[in-house]
Amino acid sequence: MKNAHSRTVITLSLPPWLERSLPSPDKVFPAIEDRMRQVIGLAEQNIAAGTGGPFAAAIFDGATGRLVAAGVNLVTSLNSSIAHAEIIAIMLAQQRSGTYDLGGNGMPPFELVSSAEPCAMCLGAIPWSGVRRLVCGASGEDVAGIGFDEGAKPAGWQREFEARGIAVVRNVCRSEAVAVLRRYAEQGGIIYNSRQGGGR
Repeated sequence: MKNAHSRTVITLSLPPWLERSLPSPDKVFPAIEDRMRQVIGLAEQNIAAGTGGPFAAAIFDGATGRLVAAGVNLVTSLNSSIAHAEIIAIMLAQQRSGTYDLGGNGMPPFELVSSAEPCAMCLGAIPWSGVRRLVCGASGEDVAGIGFDEGAKPAGWQREFEARGIAVVRNVCRSEAVAVLRRYAEQGGIIYNSRQGGGR
């Protein structure tokens, strides 16, 4: 019989290659394009390793340009529809910073750099994370163009972010980010949309 006080523990296993691929903690990424290229490189490696979809994201300290945490899409390897790159990066940054609010008092201006614009789920998580800036590579249309379902994203979401004090920068190294998406599709990568109800 299960103890009434027992706990279920969920372990999130990152691919071993991810930590090995990260730069040294003192490396500085001064330009926004440098940060995006680091993230796009992780998306490429995620495809090559077969550990998930063609997406990566990272949290940078906007004041110093240092990498705080990086995540890749792990939906297929973890069998979890919520294991998106942005969610993984946010969780790791919050754990490393010791707070659920990356925008709290005394925190540096954290920046989320994502190889593609966020889907509906990640769009909801970003304002609660506390990041002060979102930087995107490929557009939502680019992602949908290879078959992924981005979900019900409200029109004008960028303005809503700006109103909450989160700057949005789009289309950074977009052609490079789109090339990763296309390569994934051309190689027969899994397009893992849900069946959206109905059917068996």
